[in-house]
Amino acid sequence: MPRRLVPADPLQVAEALRRWRAGDASRADLKLLVKHHLALLQEKAPGASVEVRVPPYAAVQVVPGVRHTRGTPPAVVETDADTFLRLATGEARWGDPDAQVSASGERTDLSPYLPLR
Repeated sequence: MPRRLVPADPLQVAEALRRWRAGDASRADLKLLVKHHLALLQEKAPGASVEVRVPPYAAVQVVPGVRHTRGTPPAVVETDADTFLRLATGEARWGDPDAQVSASGERTDLSPYLPLR
C-alpha cells in the first residue's frame, strides 16, 4: 500500500508559500508545497476513486467511491505544480479557463474540495 502524504511543518509551508507568491520558489519549495497540499486534499477528500497527479512531485488517490487498485485509474486529474497550488490556495477556481487541468472520468470535479483551508 502506498505511503500517505503528511502535511508539512506550518512554518516551512508559510515560508515556501511566501517565496512561491514572490516568484522565487525553488524546486524544493514546490515539492514541499505540492506534497503538503496533496496531503491536505487526502484529509479533506478521503477515498481512492480519483488519482490526482502533479508531476514530477507526487500523486494521490482521493474522493470517496469505487477504489482503484491496479493499472490505469478510471478517473485522473493531472496538472502542473503552479496550477495545483493556485487551486489549492484559492488563487484560482476549479473550472477557470486559464487553469491548466486535465480531468477525465467520474468524480473528477474537485470543486467541492478546493481551495484547501
